[in-house]
Amino acid sequence: MREQFTDILSKCSADYVEIRFEQNQTTQINYRGGKLEEVGRAYSSGGNIRALVKGGWGFVCFNSVDKLDDYVELAVKQAKLACGEGFTLTSKEPVVDIVEVPVKDNAADTPLVKKKQLFDEYNDIMLTSPQIQDSRIGYRDVNRKVIFANSEGSYIEQDKPDLTLRVTAIARGNGEIQQAGLSLGSVGDFSVIENLHDEVKEVARRAAALLHAPQVKGGEYTVILDPILAGVFAHEAFGHLSEADFVYQNEPLRQVMVLGKRFGGKHLNIVDDATIPGLRGSYRYDDEGMPATKTYLIHEGILVGRLHSRETAARMGEKPTGNARAINYLFPPIVRMTNTFIESGSTSFEEMLGEIKDGVYVRDWYGGTTSLEMFTFSAGEAYMIRNGKLAELLRPVVLTGNVFVTLSNIDAIGNDLGMNQGGGCGKGGQSPLPVSNGSPHIRIHHCVIGGR
Repeated sequence: MREQFTDILSKCSADYVEIRFEQNQTTQINYRGGKLEEVGRAYSSGGNIRALVKGGWGFVCFNSVDKLDDYVELAVKQAKLACGEGFTLTSKEPVVDIVEVPVKDNAADTPLVKKKQLFDEYNDIMLTSPQIQDSRIGYRDVNRKVIFANSEGSYIEQDKPDLTLRVTAIARGNGEIQQAGLSLGSVGDFSVIENLHDEVKEVARRAAALLHAPQVKGGEYTVILDPILAGVFAHEAFGHLSEADFVYQNEPLRQVMVLGKRFGGKHLNIVDDATIPGLRGSYRYDDEGMPATKTYLIHEGILVGRLHSRETAARMGEKPTGNARAINYLFPPIVRMTNTFIESGSTSFEEMLGEIKDGVYVRDWYGGTTSLEMFTFSAGEAYMIRNGKLAELLRPVVLTGNVFVTLSNIDAIGNDLGMNQGGGCGKGGQSPLPVSNGSPHIRIHHCVIGGR
């Protein structure tokens, strides 16, 4: 395939052309209550061509390489129709590499019957628990091989395995409905989601307990976020604002996201790093063939970087960061996060807790929305803090505020960094893209919490 791609690309009459081809094996299993709703394994293959002519892109998808010359010619024609204000991609040395990802217990090799047996056990634990009226289990694993070649001479083959599991218990009683969940993921390692029987039992117990929990009084509190929720905050509320395509297209945001501007104390560092082994957002090369990097977004409280594709880097006069990603061959790569997290500080959770007279401890999350710098997140679990100690369980709470004000109100960062591997990221119709996010515990003053 390399010779075929190289020969075709050498004949192209465009400023730049790339070919991406992939082969996928996907397994999906879904439960709704006691019913196995979906189980199946699918195989697919296909690719796309992107061509650049004087600043205009052409994009063509295909399922067979038999007429690849014609598809490349069509992409070049589209690019010529779209050409206008030109820009020059940042030059780079060609790369030739084959990247294999070792997997301890590859989910793609695990029989369907074994997977089903395990999820039957998890589902039975939830549905036999008192007050649990319903349940959800969603599982997906993908074994993906991607081949990339471009007109600059690069040729890269990469394995990209992925796995996710979401377990949800739904409790009902006294006219109330509450739920609790568990999300996990791995780079295709099935063993990560085995032997979770105790954790699933705890999910069911927590959902039932929420039926009897009081609701917090709404207002401003000193709040501690656990690593999962703090990681989601770093990803959703700040990470998306650091994606350069969003910044470039949004004049009000460009005036806010000015490099060199202070957004927090010296203890605050936010990073996006695709080079960390074993995380779902990691890779050696992005979908433009650019090497993965570690990019500081905030360093010692100062905005120092943002995430780039080759195009956004060229348009904004900055360095590419290797953050161009596509969920599959049906989409062109766009600027996306990888593993986004707040770096560890020096404060222990006990010290953080002990200095609060009246506050709230929030864990996990259900969902949320962001609109430029404003955010709203729903925490999955919450506890009152009284005189430096955790007190009663609360109904799930909603946190809202301005991300820049909130960053400046972070006064303590824990020493217990944790990475969340569950879920995925959505943007531009491409979801769920494998990512990880994380943080230590963080403490925030004057955080607005909705309640009774």
